[in-house]
Amino acid sequence: MIYDKVSSLIGNTPLLELPVAAPNARFLLKIEKNNPGGSMKDRMARSMVLAAIRDGRLGKGGTIVESSSGNTGIGLAIVAAEMGFRFIAVVDHHAAPDKLAVMRALGAELKFVEGDYAEDEVAVVERQQTAARLATEIPGAIFMNQSDNPANPEGYKGFVEELLVQTDGKVDAFCGCTGTGGSLSGIAKYLKQHNADIVTIGVEPKGSIIFGQPGHPYYQSGTGTPKGDEVGLILDYDVIDIGTQVGDAEAFETARYIAENTGLLIGGSSGGAIYTALEYLHSGRISGTVVCSVADGGEKYLHSVFNRDWLAERDLLSSAVWQQMAEWMPVHHPYKTDAELFEEVA
Repeated sequence: MIYDKVSSLIGNTPLLELPVAAPNARFLLKIEKNNPGGSMKDRMARSMVLAAIRDGRLGKGGTIVESSSGNTGIGLAIVAAEMGFRFIAVVDHHAAPDKLAVMRALGAELKFVEGDYAEDEVAVVERQQTAARLATEIPGAIFMNQSDNPANPEGYKGFVEELLVQTDGKVDAFCGCTGTGGSLSGIAKYLKQHNADIVTIGVEPKGSIIFGQPGHPYYQSGTGTPKGDEVGLILDYDVIDIGTQVGDAEAFETARYIAENTGLLIGGSSGGAIYTALEYLHSGRISGTVVCSVADGGEKYLHSVFNRDWLAERDLLSSAVWQQMAEWMPVHHPYKTDAELFEEVA
């Protein structure tokens, strides 16, 4: 098909099956990095803007203001550019530099929050307060407030519709990152409408407070709720069967393992979701067809997650994670082990 606007490219992302050692199991990745903004947040960005237009909260030539660690901002920047809106992204030092560069390239205005924050400390509260204030000061502006915006989870109905078609409706478990809770709550809601027995797993970084654990700083970007912030109103605990945590080292080393053994670059938080899904699958706590969303791509984290020096300086390298991944997801490289095939290629 030939489309006439970029937002029409959102959705219809493919599935990739990865090998797993668990018997009678399928492990599928929904490659959300294939959305035009490089993440699944494109879905909810479009949903929130369209809802604001329908409700009369956003008029022609208006201004969109949002607090973002990057991916939501990129999605909103795409929709704003396409529809002729001004977009201001309120960000902090925790956002990946490449994400900030993409937003700028798309015409977004960046507003950095003030304050003295540690490198692994997310300034979500200050971002939210700044975005809300700016929206009241600028005529015709609206604060999207993704954490409390019901149009956020509604944006993932299409994700589930696509997934059910791609799998012939055969999904036994879904595992995804938990930030605002929009994607997880929306996907879990619509999956359970299809089959209430589908197990849904929400994964947050160790240090996040979503599932009741003590808060402390963490390096995973765009996921979790840091200490001092409040869990968003859109997070629906009723549709989440399991809430669990994953460490930064497990998340980042899984992303690197996937890259070096499959050729797929994924973001660090997606690495955490994959590590958790494989852990639950191989322990027998879930079974059958397990789906994990690749929330965004590793191209945005080349200077952090995929930089050995950066990881080493923060004590985030772990050979144990690589060994575990090799057991859970053994990868056969024919051109590395079969001399005849090697000669054919040569």
